[in-house]
Amino acid sequence: MAFETRGAAQKARDSGLSLPPPYTLITLREVGDAFGHAIEVAPKAGAGTLVYVGRFDLAEFAVVLEPDEPLRTARRVFYAGMAAIADALAANAPPDIPLEIVWPDAIHVNGGLVGGGRLAWPRTAKEDETPQWLVFGAMIRTVSMLGEGGLTPLVTALEQEGFEDFGSRELVESFARHFMSANDAWNEKGFGEVAKSYLSRMTPEKGARRDIDENGDLTIRRMGKMGVERKSLVAALAEPSWLDPKTKGPKIFGAPLAQGPS
Repeated sequence: MAFETRGAAQKARDSGLSLPPPYTLITLREVGDAFGHAIEVAPKAGAGTLVYVGRFDLAEFAVVLEPDEPLRTARRVFYAGMAAIADALAANAPPDIPLEIVWPDAIHVNGGLVGGGRLAWPRTAKEDETPQWLVFGAMIRTVSMLGEGGLTPLVTALEQEGFEDFGSRELVESFARHFMSANDAWNEKGFGEVAKSYLSRMTPEKGARRDIDENGDLTIRRMGKMGVERKSLVAALAEPSWLDPKTKGPKIFGAPLAQGPS
């Protein structure tokens, strides 16, 4: 997956962020929509453009990519983005705090939903053609704004789980570095390295062997059973499992329990 930039980069430190050189930063105010804005500017902004919304309670960001392969396989960059978020959280989590990815798009910390990722591509893009751009976006709840006890046992926030001095800025900075590393591993060793990282973050399932197909689908082979279960990535991405369509943020009254649509 190509990860290059074009054009002049805005200095990340202007908004308190410290990002590696490949990124071009766009900062929005709290009322902004990082994912929507990244989609809007993607055709002209170019790869590596990272849109960040400066919020206290939520790490909200999106990054523009310019793939170098057909859409049907390029979508797998979604797994690189999710693995990068998980790695960023794991590197800064308190000891023994469980962290997992619920396929394909939700991030859980200590059993509670904190947010997740999503992916966009041009509506007119064809499966067998290289799309002009892709946008990976994410939201992670850093602080609960509902007060003590305001979240259910199925949802949580980083602050509640003991992430000290690790707010939205620190998370985005860490994500940016891990995302670069994931893409470097993909370019150097193949997508299998990304798949391995992502799958290692899923809850282990006894007697099941999971893999990611060339088109991004999750495949499951179960011990003692013939055939392969297949879960469609395209279908799952159509409606993010972690996103509340009313509040436009991570769900606060429940978390996805299923592993996505088949």
